[in-house]
Amino acid sequence: MTVFSSNGATQSDPTVQPVPASVVEQVDAADITLSNPKRAVISLGSNLGNRLETLQGAIDALEDTPGLRVKAVSPVYETEPWGVDPGSQPSYFNAVIVVKTTLPPSSLLERGQAIEEAFDRVREERWGPRTIDVDIVAYADVVSDDPALTLPHPRAHERAFVLAPWHDVEPEAQLPGRGPVADLLAGAGTAGVLPRADLELRLPE
Repeated sequence: MTVFSSNGATQSDPTVQPVPASVVEQVDAADITLSNPKRAVISLGSNLGNRLETLQGAIDALEDTPGLRVKAVSPVYETEPWGVDPGSQPSYFNAVIVVKTTLPPSSLLERGQAIEEAFDRVREERWGPRTIDVDIVAYADVVSDDPALTLPHPRAHERAFVLAPWHDVEPEAQLPGRGPVADLLAGAGTAGVLPRADLELRLPE
């Protein structure tokens, strides 16, 4: 991850530091293509093929989406598959990104599914292995029980592989209806969720 020092220089640092407000303001000021955007949090996961390359490809594809800009990319975590017998599948690489978008939630969902299809995601079994998983964790402060897209994600509050990378990029974040991400992460624990400081995903330029 690239962080900004006090003199404005960049340095590579595997630890996570909040981006200075001045940098955020510069990014927002430069982003003249979006009008009244909403903030959304998206979880990415891959456990087939070149996992890191696939995650980066999904981030780049989201950035290329009209009406969407990627604002933050978390560190990479390696995690055991959820809901299956230990050792029955390869481990996952997981990350979380924060975006600003003028797309409504339904269109953002469609875009995520299109990216999954582009990377040959196969939906043959629940909890099955996949080349890429793109999940909307939260969209602004929306709370919805729409079966097509429940917001926030109905299991995000108990998944450390979502909470840990999200907390890295937004330490003060709140999961709508559930409370501070820091508290949820403390409750979920981080067993089986390994930070991979040797791996890095890029924020699209």
